[in-house]
Amino acid sequence: MWVFDRGIVSEENLAALRQRGGQYLVGTPRSKLKQFEAELLGEGWERVRDDVEVKRVALPGGEETYVLCRTTARREKEKAMRRRFSTRIEKALGQLAQRVASGKLKDRGKIARRLGRIEARDPSVADLYPMQLVETEGRLRVDWQMRPERRTWQETRQGAYLLRTNLPADSAAELWTKSMQLREAEAAFRTLKSALSIRPLFHQLEPRVKAHILVAFLGYALWVTLKHLLQREQSRLTPARVLALLATVQSADIVLPTTDGREIRLRRVTTPSPEQSAVLELLGITLPQHFDLNFECSVTSATA
Repeated sequence: MWVFDRGIVSEENLAALRQRGGQYLVGTPRSKLKQFEAELLGEGWERVRDDVEVKRVALPGGEETYVLCRTTARREKEKAMRRRFSTRIEKALGQLAQRVASGKLKDRGKIARRLGRIEARDPSVADLYPMQLVETEGRLRVDWQMRPERRTWQETRQGAYLLRTNLPADSAAELWTKSMQLREAEAAFRTLKSALSIRPLFHQLEPRVKAHILVAFLGYALWVTLKHLLQREQSRLTPARVLALLATVQSADIVLPTTDGREIRLRRVTTPSPEQSAVLELLGITLPQHFDLNFECSVTSATA
């Protein structure tokens, strides 16, 4: 089964997959949502998570099934972004219109370029604000206004996205669950590239490159183990947050010189903060007060 995002979806790609008997579950461009406006506004949604709803839509006579999805978190994020972009573009248009009306900006070419920059800076909301340069009795002015019908549609589609598949399934929830494989794969690559720093590779010998990838893979296995431990305890913490919290827990050597020129060396573990203690307790980890120097040195040598 092919699962990929809307960035590489095209009719040619999907036709090639169907021709070879391939099954796919893919995202679609946002513009295709307009085709399902009635379904977006209608009933029949199935809740698959606290913040996720899905609805199966089959086109008459088609071999494919579409799945409408909408999430609360995504809707709130898009709403905040739209509000910020709309505020910025309205402010910019208002300032430009005022400068043109007061005669401070008279060059038609400069005004047109300013309008173009305003439109290009916020393309996601620019279609809400038709803007034009009008000349009346030798005086220029900038006309713009917000289109309420387009804003209504933007508000309707906030938090929504569309999946497309030729897979047989009993429910929209089943198809949505399968699509989450893509999210898991993307999350794995993000973790490897960011938190575990698998890239860039500065090694030139093949065995060292393979060793680097092996260490990154083992690190990812530990990362996933930590994620499942947190999920088992129903914690909202993420592996990244846990590692950041515990990063300051260190082992330190206390060196005490004696009067006869020798040293007393004690290895101690820093005392965790209350927040760190809560995380350690959640994971069932007990920190020792000190390490055996000889044991730790032998382990280090063996690891090296």
